[in-house]
Amino acid sequence: MSTKHQVVIAGAGGMGSATGLLLRELGDFEVDLFIGDASRERATTAAAWIREGSARPGEVHAFHLPAAGTNAELDGALVQGDILLDCLPGSEAPRMARLARQHEIHYANLTEHVRETEEILEIAGGADRGYILQTGLAPGYVDVLGHQLFQQFCREHGVGSVDLLEMRVGALTTTVRPPHFYGFTWSSVGVATEYVEPATVLRDHRRTTRPSLADRVTVILNGVVYEEALTSGGAADLPVALEGRVRNLDYKTLRYPGHYAWVEGLLESAPAGVDRTDYLLRKMEEAVPFMDDDLVVIYAAVEGRDDRGLLRRLESSRLIRPRTVGARTLKAIQGTTAAGLAESARFLLTEDVRGVCLQSQIDPAHFMAGPFVSEIYHR
Repeated sequence: MSTKHQVVIAGAGGMGSATGLLLRELGDFEVDLFIGDASRERATTAAAWIREGSARPGEVHAFHLPAAGTNAELDGALVQGDILLDCLPGSEAPRMARLARQHEIHYANLTEHVRETEEILEIAGGADRGYILQTGLAPGYVDVLGHQLFQQFCREHGVGSVDLLEMRVGALTTTVRPPHFYGFTWSSVGVATEYVEPATVLRDHRRTTRPSLADRVTVILNGVVYEEALTSGGAADLPVALEGRVRNLDYKTLRYPGHYAWVEGLLESAPAGVDRTDYLLRKMEEAVPFMDDDLVVIYAAVEGRDDRGLLRRLESSRLIRPRTVGARTLKAIQGTTAAGLAESARFLLTEDVRGVCLQSQIDPAHFMAGPFVSEIYHR
């Protein structure tokens, strides 16, 4: 435990706070944390929440993070930092990545935003430090899991390609009510964005896009009925990495029956010319409550023919509920999202990583066995 790393966290909301707590409490190294937010009060509160929630050593500092550009406090933290963990809204990701590049430190983020991710690929070109993008739950953990199942299937059955790779995640509440059949457990902006932006998929071995909320079907997982539909961003880079080796690949979000029909009704009522994401966000926030009693459902499967021509299917599913870490209880969505980001930080801080490392380039065995993922997902 002699190694100490300086970690800067941008964003002191639920995900930034949870990531700081996991790094401090579960890591196999010591950390000093710098956690910043546009609200200095929120940053100060988060720093105290982390510090008092873990008996492990290490300093925890709060700083003011400006809404645009930079300031002396942010620059001061970055000068001391070894890595910047971006827990801000996805629209801020390019700004944070540029600051990491300027200060020559590692960078990792959580965003499911596709355009911003493509912009960071350009920012990080030729960098001497590592950049891991889309590191949370979906995109993030579920993509590493899906890639691991694909590799296992090919290895066990002596093949180099498969017919189907499915990845499914639902961040849900334990109870729902009509008409929306939903409760917010994470960013309402993120939910609205993934419902509107197109989804990248593989269809008949070719990469293409499909409208979000398309291909909706009813499924039963562990005896519970859900609806799944395409949403944006969750497949990360797997459609690119596995093009030609998987016939059909997609990521879908799981919801309770009735929710998607309600969302489609809202979108159909949007006036011509309005920003559909902003419109949906406003309408959802008017009707849907934010709730703490949550759970996360994760499912991935690979299907194809083995070397004898027999149809085979390999599946993995998990149900994650709120967890106690140190003296704090983390919501299921907090723990699962923060664990992927913390594990990616550990990888960047302990391995020789330069430039962008995408989900398909992460070693699944190493990732799954790490202290953060193994504790939250596999305990």
